[in-house]
Amino acid sequence: MVRRLADWSSDRLRELASAHGTPVYVVDLDRVRENYGRLADAFGDAHLLYAVKANAGHEVLAALADAGAGAECASAGELKRALDAGFAHEDVHYTPVNPPARDLDYAVDALSGTATTVTIGSRDTLDRLAERDFSGRVCVRVHPGVGAGHSAEVATGADAKFGIPAEDVPAVIESADARGFEVVGIHAHTGSGLLTDGDLENHRRVLDVLADVVRASPVDLDFVDAGGGFGVPYREDEEPLDLDAVAAQTRDAFADLDVELVLEPGRYVVADAGVLLTRVNTKKSAGDTRLAGVDAGMTTLLRPALYDAYHAVRNLAPDADDRPLRRTSVVGPVCESADVLATDRDLPRPERGDLFAIGNAGAYGIEMASTYNSRPRPPVVALDGDDARLVRRRESLDDLTTLEV
Repeated sequence: MVRRLADWSSDRLRELASAHGTPVYVVDLDRVRENYGRLADAFGDAHLLYAVKANAGHEVLAALADAGAGAECASAGELKRALDAGFAHEDVHYTPVNPPARDLDYAVDALSGTATTVTIGSRDTLDRLAERDFSGRVCVRVHPGVGAGHSAEVATGADAKFGIPAEDVPAVIESADARGFEVVGIHAHTGSGLLTDGDLENHRRVLDVLADVVRASPVDLDFVDAGGGFGVPYREDEEPLDLDAVAAQTRDAFADLDVELVLEPGRYVVADAGVLLTRVNTKKSAGDTRLAGVDAGMTTLLRPALYDAYHAVRNLAPDADDRPLRRTSVVGPVCESADVLATDRDLPRPERGDLFAIGNAGAYGIEMASTYNSRPRPPVVALDGDDARLVRRRESLDDLTTLEV
């Protein structure tokens, strides 16, 4: 079931903007739980680890921990957030990419003697773990040579930065086992935003690579982690992912293997559970296009500038339906030409003071926000049933210099 931007209550969003100012992120915890439940139903006995990088807010993590999810953490900071939010050690996987020494120091100190699994993406990570006297559970990340996703920047399966070439993995497993590490699984990730038939065809190729590695493993493995990357429709005319078909495809790939299936959904769980509210402060014409200058920008929502990503925009002015449509580009206050949130959209004629909602902002929205241009980051309001509460305060100008010495 798809949640479009039009499904959000205009009245409630206007109330939240009035109460908390703009820009402001809104995340619906009920929708987070609903999305997780849909995944759990589709994949049955699979162990679902929420990819914390999609949205690491404490309330989001706590809701998912209570719902029975595990956590996949790509950094020491995400690991700390997950443990603080109540995830059990045995339900946490630490999956760093080229981890800095400081990250490994923290992780080994926090995880030694626990049931947390550490994923290694290069041979020398074993040396680095051994140097820190860690000999616990490890998983080997496979570089399958096949990637897919909404852009080249997120097709991780085709990027040699991630993982060990599939043909080398059995030897790495054997070496790790000989050195006293408990090798419990293998892992690969096709990419982020899998949605089209072509994406899923490439994903199936990655599953086949993983199945072959399991068969070639010199030790018995507990699980195979097929990553996540399940896409959501950002455009109004895009069809949703056929989750049941993906689940059937995944089960079929590992049908003859005696291993637990692990998955790492992130975007699918939180994307359509969040919106960004921003207010128009400037309007002007640029040829045939109207420019709506708003108080959110690329420092608030980076994805359009970073990936040329599309996010639906809705004018929440009470009389918006009575206004003529105008071709409109939504631009922010950052001193960069890339500071454009939406280009050439047919929107009700924008006026100063109008409230805009930007959809599918629950994934990689507040997580990628920055203070570039010395702009404070926005607050986050969580909806939980009829309750609306501030879960992250707006940064102040004074906050920008609190870490300087």
